[in-house]
Amino acid sequence: MLARVKTSTLFGVEAIPIEVEVEVRGGTPKFTIIGLGDGAIREAKDRVTSAIRASGFKMPGGPILVNLAPAEVRKEGSSFDISIALGILAASCQLDPSLIEKVSVHGELSLDGSIKGVRGILPMALSAKTLGTNKICVPASNVAEASLISGLEIIGSSSLIELFAILNGDLAPTIMEEDDKEITSKQFGLFSEVWGQERAKRSLMIAAAGGHNALMIGPPGCGKSMLAQAFQSILPPLNDDELLQVIKIHSAAGLPVQGSIKRERPYRAPHHVISDVGLVGGGSIPRPGEISLAHRGVLFLDEFPEYRRSALEALRAPLENGKVRIVRASGSVEFPAQFQLIAAMNPCPCGRLGVSGVNCLCSMTAIQQYLKKLSQPILDRIDLHVELDPVPLSVMLNPDNLNDKDLRVQDQLIIDSVSKAREIQFKRQGRLNSELTGKEISTMVPISNSQEKLLSKAAQKIGLSARSYVRILKVARTIADFKEQETVLLEDLAEAIGYRALERLNQYCTQ
Repeated sequence: MLARVKTSTLFGVEAIPIEVEVEVRGGTPKFTIIGLGDGAIREAKDRVTSAIRASGFKMPGGPILVNLAPAEVRKEGSSFDISIALGILAASCQLDPSLIEKVSVHGELSLDGSIKGVRGILPMALSAKTLGTNKICVPASNVAEASLISGLEIIGSSSLIELFAILNGDLAPTIMEEDDKEITSKQFGLFSEVWGQERAKRSLMIAAAGGHNALMIGPPGCGKSMLAQAFQSILPPLNDDELLQVIKIHSAAGLPVQGSIKRERPYRAPHHVISDVGLVGGGSIPRPGEISLAHRGVLFLDEFPEYRRSALEALRAPLENGKVRIVRASGSVEFPAQFQLIAAMNPCPCGRLGVSGVNCLCSMTAIQQYLKKLSQPILDRIDLHVELDPVPLSVMLNPDNLNDKDLRVQDQLIIDSVSKAREIQFKRQGRLNSELTGKEISTMVPISNSQEKLLSKAAQKIGLSARSYVRILKVARTIADFKEQETVLLEDLAEAIGYRALERLNQYCTQ
């Protein structure tokens, strides 16, 4: 007898529909799986056999042939286990085939018949809904993720025998607890907890308001990492569309999605020894890299010049286009990568350059070589360069004695200001200022005579490329939005020009 079960396989962050065909015939027992499956799928026959017997069902006495159609599509992962098991039960007349006709089935089986969670449930649920499937069977641990897709009946189960009983109508499916839906507090510290650094805080508020990339330059221990971690706390929560995008990527990568379900924006902070593939994505079977895992969130690169030059150069296209395309012989995969880059670096290799009362140990040649690790095209794509000074001892000895409640009130005021500025931008142009083209921002920010003189003077003093010029206009527009102004004033443009600290540092080193 022949039985068919619907499922899907991941390709990048998308799911491709797959039909599992199971045929049970008479003859010598043999279990064969065909259809370009990987090692995990080939091993499924042992897991499925053990799970079926452990659940009290009978394995057919004759040969079993499983075909994963279409045969030309390469499949991977262990999410085919349950669909194969149900296909065998249906083909051997232990399960009514009509009960699984319009059901998409996903999950991995243990040897004892229990069901384990799998990656990629959200894109699989989206694929099932697109094809008109009204039910989807998922592991109990994936119910919350699958429930984000409306219009689908979610059947969650923790074992094969439980799933069998649910399909037969003898048992109700697993229901997600309401507590799982609640939004909890942010996982990182508060922005207001950082001592001093008011100018750096101001620049990061502007970055949050306009979606701009930022580079912090300062000596060790001045609070760069703390500010980067706390930056997430002033970003507004993910909206519905962003939520689906983020969970889709994290689910496909096999990462926990609980934080995303609570609408927290991703925060990724890879070490500087990371490979190009780890940062940008790729591999023989393309997987999303750190920049895609930071989609709609924050990518923090500490010790910015210490990253491989090739890895940093690979960021150029994603920073400009918000996506990365991985090309392989089997085809191309496009991963979304619309993230905010927050980078940090020392002013010199020893980190003491410009620190009052401390002598820098670096030669001018060493400083120049250190700065040359960052190419101008990368620096041009970072909107704000801000200098940080060491925190004065007086600030550390006499900090603001604010309790947690007062700190949260201060942070909430910042969040409200950032959200208001973003609301102004979406109302005016439908997206953040950082996403505008050069032509759009030039039209939106008309330059007066006084502003033109200021820009000319800045170009002569620190050197500005055409891309830097556009970035300055975008930041100036965000500063005006942050103050809820309709027009960009001279002081807004001057402040935006002031956030080009690395250009000034480069000028200092070439003198």
